[in-house]
Amino acid sequence: MNFKIAAHTDVGIRKKTNQDSVLVKVAQTDYGKVCLASVCDGMGGLAKGELASATAVRCLSEWFETEFPDLLYRGLSMEGIAERWRDLIYRVNERIGAYGSAAHIDLGTTMVVLLIVDRTYYFANVGDSRIYVMRDELSQLTKDQTFIQREMDEGRMTWEEARRDPRRNVLLQCVGASREIEPAFGSGTILPGSIFLLCSDGFRHVITGEEIYQYLSPYRLLNEKTMQEGLVYLTDLDKYRKESDNISTVLIRCD
Repeated sequence: MNFKIAAHTDVGIRKKTNQDSVLVKVAQTDYGKVCLASVCDGMGGLAKGELASATAVRCLSEWFETEFPDLLYRGLSMEGIAERWRDLIYRVNERIGAYGSAAHIDLGTTMVVLLIVDRTYYFANVGDSRIYVMRDELSQLTKDQTFIQREMDEGRMTWEEARRDPRRNVLLQCVGASREIEPAFGSGTILPGSIFLLCSDGFRHVITGEEIYQYLSPYRLLNEKTMQEGLVYLTDLDKYRKESDNISTVLIRCD
């Protein structure tokens, strides 16, 4: 499988530091090219959020280089990857938590991870950064682990009410700031020409799913130049509409 990749991150219009961290790694293996991508959003309002997100992507990068090759040659399964990723996320959670306790500060990060091998994708999620896949339509692969999402799932809040609710950024768990975390995992088959989008929540607060698909559709984005232009355009649109958070994205086209 061949990949076309674009990534973009922006501090936004209000914050002084960018607390998001982005990771994209591609490797050539006996099974063809494989790709690992992640977006981690250091918690807004928490001290050293940028340290938390950077720690998460650094540990993921090390995992890809040192542990993943053995896992690949033993044979991949969702159960095996989930077990390795769960252990990794627990280790990152303990490392960030221990630093915060020693420094007497609170810090944490969301974490979405996407692994593409052959025609199969695997993902993990903690928090409210997201992964979408696009081909004939936009589909959200991850579910936000937020107070708002739980209220909607249990029928106590409508989507319109959730959009206006000031608690929309309240997380149920995040890496480093939660004593116990339960990552969500999933996998699926990739159709040729599909595009994956990973993003922090700042990217999608003030733009719609229809707008995301309009500007990032695989039928529109055929090369890395147009992919990069699409990300920059929507990021600028976010800022024009007064999005106050950091904004980070990764696009991966699979052909």
